[in-house]
Amino acid sequence: MKARVIVTLKNGVLDPQGKAIEGALGGLGFGDVGSVRQGKVFDVELTGSDKDAVKAELEQMCEKLLANTVIENYAIEIA
Repeated sequence: MKARVIVTLKNGVLDPQGKAIEGALGGLGFGDVGSVRQGKVFDVELTGSDKDAVKAELEQMCEKLLANTVIENYAIEIA
């Protein structure tokens, strides 16, 4: 089973990398960009077939390693 985990910074958390990207885009002539927030994407392939069990396992992965839940949110998409 394939899944995608999307990790983003929580609202209110400063995002210096997003600001740098925003500035670089402006410097490249993309003046319509209002703001940029950066994040991470993990594509994970699991051998399980029970969708609920796979989602629970992915949530544990996020809580323990993939996301810093103090400053980041995560979303799980299972294909």
